[in-house]
Formats: sequence, structure tokens, C-alpha cells
Amino acid sequence: MKRFSIFVLICALLSACSAEGSYTLTSPDGKVVAEVNVGNGTTYSVAFDQKSILSPSAVAMRLEDGTILGSGKVRRVSHYSHSESITPQFYFKSTIEDNYNALKVEFADRSAIEFRAYNDGVAYRFITNRRSEFTVQNEVVAFDFAKPYNCWIAYNNLTGTKKDKYFTSFEHRYKYLSINQIDAARLAFTPVVVDVEGTKVVVAESDVENYPGMFISNADGDYILDGEFAPVPSEVVVGGHNKLQGIVNARHNYIAKCEGSRTFPWRILIIAQDEKQLAASDIIYRLASPSRVEDCSWIAPGKVAWEWWNHWGLTDVDFKPGVNTQTYKAYIDFAAEYGVEYVILDEGWATKYKNDLLDIVPEIDMEAILAYAESKGVGIILWAGYNAFNNDMERVCEHYSKLGVKGFKIDFMDRDDQPMMEFYYRTAELCAKHKLMVDFHGCAKPAGLNRTYPNVVNFEAVHGLEQMKWRKPDTDQMEYDVTMPFIRMVAGPIDYTQGAMLNATRSQYKPVNKRPMSQGTRCHQLAAYAVFFSPLSMLCDSPSNYRKNVECAEFIASVPTVWDETVVLDGKIGEYVVTARRSGEKWYVGGMTSWTPRTLQVDLSKLGVAAGATVELFCDGKLAFDDATSYVHNTFALPESKVLTINMAPGGGFMILL
Repeated sequence: MKRFSIFVLICALLSACSAEGSYTLTSPDGKVVAEVNVGNGTTYSVAFDQKSILSPSAVAMRLEDGTILGSGKVRRVSHYSHSESITPQFYFKSTIEDNYNALKVEFADRSAIEFRAYNDGVAYRFITNRRSEFTVQNEVVAFDFAKPYNCWIAYNNLTGTKKDKYFTSFEHRYKYLSINQIDAARLAFTPVVVDVEGTKVVVAESDVENYPGMFISNADGDYILDGEFAPVPSEVVVGGHNKLQGIVNARHNYIAKCEGSRTFPWRILIIAQDEKQLAASDIIYRLASPSRVEDCSWIAPGKVAWEWWNHWGLTDVDFKPGVNTQTYKAYIDFAAEYGVEYVILDEGWATKYKNDLLDIVPEIDMEAILAYAESKGVGIILWAGYNAFNNDMERVCEHYSKLGVKGFKIDFMDRDDQPMMEFYYRTAELCAKHKLMVDFHGCAKPAGLNRTYPNVVNFEAVHGLEQMKWRKPDTDQMEYDVTMPFIRMVAGPIDYTQGAMLNATRSQYKPVNKRPMSQGTRCHQLAAYAVFFSPLSMLCDSPSNYRKNVECAEFIASVPTVWDETVVLDGKIGEYVVTARRSGEKWYVGGMTSWTPRTLQVDLSKLGVAAGATVELFCDGKLAFDDATSYVHNTFALPESKVLTINMAPGGGFMILL
């Protein structure tokens, strides 16, 4: 990665004393102001454009030996500025400007707190430089919003009755409620969005390495969002789905064992005056550790033909589809025919319950599949359950890398305590060593790992299309689709697994596991390839269904998965979103609505495309309110105004290529 930086110390050491103090930190544009108060403890408050965003909120870390970091004698305070252009790998823009002002408070106990003020938010983290290892009993993280503002949260499980309350797939839908209405008995996972009198504020984190992820709670029913962290497990047993999970039966009374010198995760407050800014936020990427993969030339994001969602749903073959060599050769043929880069072998190719990824079912001739895929120019990605992969990951990675496998989809972690977060990084590092890509499923939400290890090309942690195989008809996936880009996608890429060709209106939808359908229109599915950022993007439906819908299939297969530029043109959380992404000279503009139909004036003037340029438009057909597969595909010249009037049906969408 090519990086350019200017690191300017603008204020030398202010003091070497123990005096209490109040310090002001301002963003480069002067709109974001953080006040940091250091005395018996440390607090900070945040204002944006002269409006209070966050009231004084506590910052502390409690060690097992009784030490409280952030409350000791101050040794030094320094201010500095930073300006850098980052060239990201496999992202939704080709350049990221990383500009901030910073404040570092160093304590006599060999710890420090670093604060940064960006034009779009504030972040802080602890730093230690101790001589020996130590144990973190708990970290105090508080976001005091002072008033009962409304927020969007996702609880970590549906009922709050899990034996281990920290066990979660990070896949649940959002609730819109007042901060003081948050269920005191339940946890939510980040990001969380708070509406502060029209300004949208996101609570998030980044660079969560060898440390637990942060949940949010409000046990006191006040206006403070408190961070909560899963303690380190003391007893983990094999169990769960097909014995592929590590089930926590008991936990210690501490959250992390740490080396003496290290940095800790960033606690972030993202601020957006216009909520559509959130759908293209990159602050979590900026705050993550830079790439540790020197040569990324072998990493190749792209699209994947996926068989699990459609239940190996081939209907035009003379053999029984399923987990067998013939089926996967048929998927490879489809991928080669449509220019789809990969085929995934999802669950079932390895012998059930053995947790040995070298023990392959007799119906699968892995070497024959890999040879056939190579002859067709198609890569193979293998699904792996957590326990099976973790049991012998070095041998597994070495073996399948030598055979020509391009990566792993690793599933069913469902935790983000310290040992599991260490697993994510260890997996990423080992897979990079063997030139293997990683797609994490059943995983914690991303928090910058894709910057540190660019071979981690996607994450699930989303209520994606797989849910439509079993969710009840009253599930509102359309609202989720136009809420998630402003919240979950702030954290990083999503493996939503879109591309359904069997589409249903609200009244027609029903869960059918072996012949699943999507809620919403065909064009809603097409739009997902632009609205959702997915470097490794699935084609979830069967080759048979795509061949019945060649025009849509060819278009989906042609859409890039990484981008040079992203502009969110319009949007409101929970209502609609319009996102434009550029690859080379081409712009792809996707729009989605909830179940509320709407007419949008889509202004393309910001994209730098000349009037008269050719516009290719997929939009909902006039009958889409009753037949969700109905669409219209037109080609025309961009008008002088560069504004298009587009009608979206309930659960509708559109896709523009220009």
C-alpha cells in the first residue's frame, strides 16, 4: 500500500506536571470540538457546529490489580495534527483523506489516552507501555446524550434469554426507540445511531485486536449508552450447529489478558449533519491498523455463484442436484458462461460432525472439481465451520492452498470475546500467508480488520437474504434494507447474499426453504449490487433461474464489487437510499425504497457525466405492485437537467448504468 503522510507536532509538550486540566481539541474544519477534562478521572464532551452532542462522559480502564487507567498523575500532554492520503485496498473509493487534530494525555502509570478530532467525528483509545503483562477487569465506556433522543439499535439476540448473553450472530434487525426505552436486560451491538435533534451520531469502534468487541447497554434507564464487554471464557465446549461452534458455559470475571505495551480499540463518535453521509462513512477504516499484507496482487474480489441459498436448485440437468461433483461442475459452467469469478462449496462437502476439513464426503471429488474449475477460469471457495477450521487451520490452509483453493468462508463463530477476536486476526494472518481470501460468516461486525488484512474480503453480521428462507411473512426486510446501509455498513463490507430472481410482494412472500424468494421487486435486488458494499458478492439464486432471466443475470454478473468513487445521492434511514459508485469511467447508481412506494428526482449532476451520455435504466414495471418480478429496461440519453424521475413500487428499486 502506497501511503503519504505529514505528521506535524504543532504544540510541544505542554507540561510535565501533575496538575488537573481541561483541554480543548478541535477538528480541522473547526466544527467538531471535544473538551477533555483530566482530574481524579477523565471525561470528555463533544459539540458539533456549536450544538452539544455528548455531555461529559467517563473514560477509564480498570485493571485486576486495582489500578484505574485514566485517573492517575498526568505526566505530559501534547497536541499534534496529521494529514495523510491513504490508498485503500479493495474499497469503495480509491483514495481516503485522513486529516485530524489529536490530543495525547500521558499518565505517570505508563498509560495514555489519545483523542482525535475529525471533521466527521471524535475517537479515543487507551495506550499502555507497561513492563509486564496485565489483566483488564473492565473498561468504562459511556456516551452521555443528556436527553431521551431516539436511536436505532439492534439487540444481540431476539429474546434476551440466551444462556450466554454474549452469544450472537450479529444479524438482527433494528428497532427505533428512545434511549431510555432500551431494554435494561438486553445488550445491543454496534454501530448504534442516535438522532441528536437532526444530527445523526454513530457509536462505533475500530481496531479491535486481541480484545473483546463492545456491546451497548442501558441498565439504568437513563440517557447514557454504556459499553459492555464479554468476559474471557473459562469453559468452552463443542456444540451448537452440527457441533461446529464453541459454546461458552462459564466466563472469568475479567475481559482481557494483555501484554504490557499495546494500543487498545478506538471508541468512536461519528457525526453526520446529513444522514446520507453515513452510508459512505470511512472513519472506521481510517482508524484501523494499516495493511500487514505486503503483496496484495493475488487478492481478487469478485462475484460468487452460491448454491446453499437456492438449495442446489438446478432444474435443467439430468442428474440429482446436491452436494456432489456433478452439481458443482454445473455451477462452474454457469460461472464461466456469465463471467462470475468464483463458485462456493458451502456446508456439506466435509463429513458431518468430524470437524476435520480433510475428511471429504464420498460424493465430492475435490481434486476433479478444482481441476475443472481451473480449466474454466473459475476459482473455488470452501465453506468451513469454526471448530473444524480452528482445530487444524495450519494444515488445512496449506493443503487447500496447494490444491488451488482461493479462499474460505468461515462460519459459526458467533462471539466477539477476546479469544474469538484473536481467532479472527490469527485466521486472517494465516490465510494471507497461504494466499487465501477469507469471508467471515456468523461473525462479529467488521471493525477495520479488512484494512489490516485485505485478504479478509467480506463479513456477514447482517440480516441478509438468507433470512428469507425461514422468516415469517410479517418480517419487514424492506425496511431493514434501507436502514442497514446507514448503520451496519458504516462498520465495513457486508455479505448480504443478494440476487434473487423469485421476487414477492408483501402479501405474496412466504418462507420456502428449498425454493426461497426475496421480499420486494426484481429491481430492488439489482439495486443491492450498488447500494450494498460487498467486495465478494454472491449470486444467491440457481443457475437455472438466472438462465430464465438472462438480461438480469448478465447485468448482475457485470457489476464491479470494488470501486473508485462513491457518492450517496439521497436517502433517509428506514425509508430509501440512492447510492452511486464509479468503477473506471462507469457509474452504477442503485436506489431502494421500503414498502412505501415513492417517486424520486434522481439528480446525477454530481457525477460529472455530460448531458447526452447514454443511460441504461432498470426500474420497476407498472405491474410491480402485484408482480414483483416486473421491470422495465430502457436505454436513453441523459437529459440536459441531468435529473431523472423514477417511480419505485412498494419494496422497489432501480439500477442505472451510465
